[in-house]
Amino acid sequence: MTEREGTAIRAGDASGPGGEGPGGEGSGGTGTDFGGAGAYRVEVVRGVDALPDAVWEALAPPDDPMWSRGLFASMERGAIGPEGYAYLVARRGADIVAVLPLCLFRDLRLDDVVGPKERRLLAPVRKVFPRLLRIPMLLCGNLLGQGHLLSAGPPPREVVRLMVDAVMRFARSERLGTVVFKDFAPAELAPLRGELSRAGFFFVPSMPDTQLTLGHGSFEEYVTSLPAKPRRNLRSKARKFEARDDLRVEVVDDFAALLPQFFDLYRQVMDRADQTLDSLDPTFLAAVEASGQPRRRLVACFQGDRLVAFLLCLFSGKGATGARIGLDYRLAHDARLYHVVHYAAIRLALESGCAHIRFAQTAYTPKVEFGCDLIPQVYAVTHVRPAARAVLRRVLPAALSAALAETLGPHAALLDDAPASDGRPASPTDHRHDRSASATDDEGV
Repeated sequence: MTEREGTAIRAGDASGPGGEGPGGEGSGGTGTDFGGAGAYRVEVVRGVDALPDAVWEALAPPDDPMWSRGLFASMERGAIGPEGYAYLVARRGADIVAVLPLCLFRDLRLDDVVGPKERRLLAPVRKVFPRLLRIPMLLCGNLLGQGHLLSAGPPPREVVRLMVDAVMRFARSERLGTVVFKDFAPAELAPLRGELSRAGFFFVPSMPDTQLTLGHGSFEEYVTSLPAKPRRNLRSKARKFEARDDLRVEVVDDFAALLPQFFDLYRQVMDRADQTLDSLDPTFLAAVEASGQPRRRLVACFQGDRLVAFLLCLFSGKGATGARIGLDYRLAHDARLYHVVHYAAIRLALESGCAHIRFAQTAYTPKVEFGCDLIPQVYAVTHVRPAARAVLRRVLPAALSAALAETLGPHAALLDDAPASDGRPASPTDHRHDRSASATDDEGV
């Protein structure tokens, strides 16, 4: 990469959490020499295409399809929320040693990313002063998945300091006041905490991921491994679906022709969602379908020739993700469509040799019944202006903690039994979910 392809940022260019610092992307820089640690510099590039395939593959988590380079390319082609994307690239000489993706929200609607109770409280404000609820925000990490600072092993502290300083300088130069490191597992955030704290960040819990550890020889073996009540519920729901002779489930490799129906079902789910930080659009979906990265298959439920439910499944290494779902709510409850497409995704992941499959940060009751672990995650939050930062620090932790407790309900205690904070799945023989969920139906899903 030449200097014309990226903007070099010096460590000393960010003036700290309260200052404005010299801005503007033309500032340039020569890197910072850290003596025996070598000379590092950080660049900003404006697209994943500027990063070589081999470098991305060497740094990204190999078993997380949400970190496929092709998925980031599809995000850039679509209009799924952010107004722009960028990547901070740390170099030592000619070598790339770390990458941090950034999403630029210039006009994020606050009432789209809070819970339903807060949205009701904000409704009068939105009606009278709609601009007050629009905030410029820089999101660091992965819009669609768990956050990482990509590096081959724990990043050197010099690199972390450069990256955090570069984040703050970039936010100021782009006039993005709120800065968020999104959905980092505690172990992923641990190497960054010291420098983030120095830069004025504070830490609040985010919604946990849900992950099912596999290792069973067949789907029936997986079912047999479940505690008695979830096992009975699974078989009952499967029987109710199978009693419908008008419905069938297929796994579809080429789903380009289904995209119009796909999008209609996805919109039905999004219209009922509590939060909508991202919203997939047809251009993004078409790019994912056409891309060879990551491997993707569609679990599809049909009524005749009509698509009535789907779960988009992505694969990388030994990992799978049930990335996005769509449901026809005229049938969803009676036919148990939500559960049926998840069962089919688990079967598909087992047949594909996956070690685990992850699902979304919603509908915790059925996912606990599936046997999923809750994977703790954290936000790191700040604002470039001290006064605004002080307000956020005062109100945000309590508000987000309350929202988390309300969303998890009786499953909040499972976070105490969560797997190791490095995000590794628990052993298949771990029966921490022997405690039955308090609700077993798919109401509200």
